[in-house]
Amino acid sequence: MRVFVTGATGFIGSAVVKELICAGHQVLGLARSDAGAKSLSAVGAEVHRGDLEDLGSLRSGAAKSDGVIHTAFDHDFTKFAENCEMDRRAIEALGTVLEGSDRPFLVTSGLALLTPPNHIGTEDDEPVPPSTSYPRVSEATAASLAARGVRASVVRLPPSVHGDSDPGFVLKSGIPVAAGLVTPLIAIAREKGVSAYLADGLNRWPAVHRLDAARLYRLVLEKSSTGARYHGVADEGVPLRDIAAVIGRRLNIPVVAKSPEEAADHFGDFTVFASFNVPASGKRTQEMLGWQPHQPGLITDIDRPEYFETGK
Repeated sequence: MRVFVTGATGFIGSAVVKELICAGHQVLGLARSDAGAKSLSAVGAEVHRGDLEDLGSLRSGAAKSDGVIHTAFDHDFTKFAENCEMDRRAIEALGTVLEGSDRPFLVTSGLALLTPPNHIGTEDDEPVPPSTSYPRVSEATAASLAARGVRASVVRLPPSVHGDSDPGFVLKSGIPVAAGLVTPLIAIAREKGVSAYLADGLNRWPAVHRLDAARLYRLVLEKSSTGARYHGVADEGVPLRDIAAVIGRRLNIPVVAKSPEEAADHFGDFTVFASFNVPASGKRTQEMLGWQPHQPGLITDIDRPEYFETGK
């Protein structure tokens, strides 16, 4: 299968590209820079120049492919609403090309705000309606496309996707060898001189290793059903206090609790994410697809000096 991958040079997308190629698929990878194009060519992918704001390039990439995997998303939390709108336009542009065909379209979403208190999120749970506090509409856009005859499905990723980055692939300058919501926590801890959690720190984040996530994308591509939701979850819920403890120990700084009143001053635009309590299960996804996570869990993985190196 010839697969168009957005975010193909990113932390998750680069792993998806390699997973697909190793499984015998051809990859057309979106690249916005010469460096990104070079990294894709080096692993055997075909390069498609463009970016998320160039809707024409997205449509032409989808038109030349047997399936589309959309992993790209700008995680600049200072422009979260604008980036969510850009994501919506990109999904709509990609899906319009696939309308009326049986070509699979995998849309990436998150597990944030999915679950009410004392509930472990499952694939049956509907996404929380978009709001000013969380304006991401990737699932809603995918659902509208499925209703129009697009073979669209959703891969929900946890707040923390972790693991080492691929040498040679393009990451933002200064990002450590992992991504997801742990990365900004490390950056904030460095800036503030303390590693903090909110209230009692018992709010939980699910997690998955990037290589396990990449294998899930491939299996969904090969086996997905229209309108289905899949959970890329290995750790059902890791307390934020435990994550903060590792960060504090590795950076040799104090670990402290922040009250709700102190949260905005410490976490800034990241406050809403620091408050997430979204334990989730991936058991049904594992049963449906035969997907089994094999990589280290979050705490084991981040408790390494390499995780805290910058400039990778």
